[in-house]
Amino acid sequence: MHKQGAYILIIDDEIEIIRALSRGLTAHGYRVLTARNGEEALKTVFQQRPDLILLDLMLPTISGLEVCRRIREESNVPIIVLSVKDQERDKVQALDLGADDYIAKPFGMGEVIARIQVALRHLARIQAGTAPRLEIGLLRVDFAQRRVWVGEPEIKLTPTEYDLLKVFLTHRGKLLTRDMLQEQLWGAQSKGKLHSLHVHVAQLRQKIEPDPDHPRFILTTPGVGYRFDDEQGAS
Repeated sequence: MHKQGAYILIIDDEIEIIRALSRGLTAHGYRVLTARNGEEALKTVFQQRPDLILLDLMLPTISGLEVCRRIREESNVPIIVLSVKDQERDKVQALDLGADDYIAKPFGMGEVIARIQVALRHLARIQAGTAPRLEIGLLRVDFAQRRVWVGEPEIKLTPTEYDLLKVFLTHRGKLLTRDMLQEQLWGAQSKGKLHSLHVHVAQLRQKIEPDPDHPRFILTTPGVGYRFDDEQGAS
């Protein structure tokens, strides 16, 4: 998926936000579709098949959360939620429903473009599948043999640490909520293992991060979850 010419659907009931986003996206080579309520949004998604969606949660007719849920039942199109600061619970719920990321209002166009680029790259990786080997800076992973190196030394991970790293690498660039990570590691009935999740993240950081106190790979989004950042030196 190349960013040039990709169709971006803006779903927002505020006309000024639609206009501002449309101008910025068009200037960066994207093509723009718009919808101002949930019903119109779903119709546009399934008729026009956009490459990425910018989704406001506060929509008339059908809520943004319901729009997200219905889209994700049918499509893996990237969804970036547009949220205001007091929508913390809805924001996390949208991510749990399958949204890829969120941008807090008010936002700058540079941030929007950067998040779009990350989301489109994430989609391309899903479509291509995870390579049998992966190298990001000093971090090297052989998925076939379940082996991990940081520089020359091979790093010994526990089975849970390796599974956690694989989840991060499979979804690198995507914001993963704590509930999503718990489910990936321990199944659907695992929401009581939040402390264990934090412990395993901390242990994994100790083993793969150049400076665990200032993570370069596994980044925390307070109140939401974690994101694996491969934007520097990814291959």
